[in-house]
Amino acid sequence: MLADVTTFTREAERALRAPGHLEWSTVTLIGLVTYIYAVEIERANWSAVLAGIAFWLMDWVNEIINALVLHFNGHAAIWTVTGNSSFVILIGLNIEISMFFAVNGVIVTKLLAKDRAAKLLGIPNRWALAATCSALSVCIELLLHADGIFHWYYWWWNVASFPVIFLLGYLTFYVVCFWVYDIPRRTRQLQVVCSLAALDLVAGLLFGPILGWI
Repeated sequence: MLADVTTFTREAERALRAPGHLEWSTVTLIGLVTYIYAVEIERANWSAVLAGIAFWLMDWVNEIINALVLHFNGHAAIWTVTGNSSFVILIGLNIEISMFFAVNGVIVTKLLAKDRAAKLLGIPNRWALAATCSALSVCIELLLHADGIFHWYYWWWNVASFPVIFLLGYLTFYVVCFWVYDIPRRTRQLQVVCSLAALDLVAGLLFGPILGWI
């Protein structure tokens, strides 16, 4: 089984939650994320805050599934991160990526039209923006993959099959983010975000410290 593990998977596993990699830049990243949320809280822009958290939590759902794929096939995850990182959290997630996703949802809500019914090129603005942002996100992944620090292995999740990454890798994030942002009732927004948080927490603890699968 060990012989079947890909080279980049071995490299990522050596860095996975390994001590001694933490850098001071991570403190700055956490400070910037905190500042962005503090500004929105100061403005009582709770819809943006909750939408941003929902976006981040959606990524954790994907990352846990990705790590489980490696556990069950013993060969490669769907995506794997290598290269310099202050801390690799999961096989496909490092602290730098996580901090980016933590603020990205807040950022994109700033681009939403106030009128939910408004259209861009004949497409409802929420869907148009979600599709545009998803396409840009895939382009960034393509660049990271070409640079050799972001790895795809399977034919159904790779350069040639990038529409799958567009749909399942990112579009769901933006759709959920905008959906939470537009929910009129604060209690309902909180229910959605808390449900996602509970799912991530239970899955993370179960498959992480308890079973040791991820």
